[in-house]
Amino acid sequence: MGGCSAPNCHNSTSIGKQLFRFPKDPMRKKKWVVNCRRDFEPTPHSRLCQDHFEKSQFEEIARSPAGGKKLKPNAIPTLFNVGEPSYPAPLAVTTPFILVALKPEPVEKDLNVGDHGYARRNPLPGMGDDDGDCSREHCTQCQVLKRQLEQEMQNSAGLQKEVEEMKKRLYRLDRIEKGLQNFLYEDQIRALSLTKRSRRAVWSPETIIKARKIRTAVGTKGYEYLRELGYPLPSYRTLCNRLETKIMVTTDMSCEELAELGLGLMATCDSPTQGDNDEEELIGVLS
Repeated sequence: MGGCSAPNCHNSTSIGKQLFRFPKDPMRKKKWVVNCRRDFEPTPHSRLCQDHFEKSQFEEIARSPAGGKKLKPNAIPTLFNVGEPSYPAPLAVTTPFILVALKPEPVEKDLNVGDHGYARRNPLPGMGDDDGDCSREHCTQCQVLKRQLEQEMQNSAGLQKEVEEMKKRLYRLDRIEKGLQNFLYEDQIRALSLTKRSRRAVWSPETIIKARKIRTAVGTKGYEYLRELGYPLPSYRTLCNRLETKIMVTTDMSCEELAELGLGLMATCDSPTQGDNDEEELIGVLS
């Protein structure tokens, strides 16, 4: 591999010296050539070693891809062991060993120049290459991301609307449940969610007592009519099975007649309208 291009310098990577290529920017490359005191046109293979740069020209923390020191984007070589330049230069130095660094260019401008292998900027796919900036009119990726953002915003608006509707429904259901609690027990409210005449309903003792009073008040037909409408009440068979004290009584009175008397007697006949039998078996409650 070649060595340093500076006069009177024989450093190379073989002795552990790090070499840096000349910048591609014409202005900065001219500054390097002037400070080298050489009248030549650097080639892509021309290099300067690390001994020609002051410590202030290197990054303090960053490292080059190869693991060595990393030059700043606006670094200028100033340390050369040569005499006066062999050709007129507008920025000649007066000291034989240390040259005064020229005014550095802004870092933002130098970052657009792909020199030293570390200042290159890799544009994203679909982005413009002009000055490393993304043109919104011609950037395909920006347009795609913009459309995706608009779709996500529309979806978010739709979800927010659904959330508001669900809040309103929950508020209405909560009001309805509180209203039902004014005249229904908890087991009756649960029974509303079951299928009609479901045997899975579990009735509390309070509901059984309440159902007996309702059946006595409205009669057999009225009680069954309420159950047909969906009012959560236990069946007549359930009322008979949940009687605490039972006695067997025979009578020739019909179920409707017994209900009208309000004696608290319940006929075991399956049909409330059944009245053709001479004698019907009754179950009475002893209070």
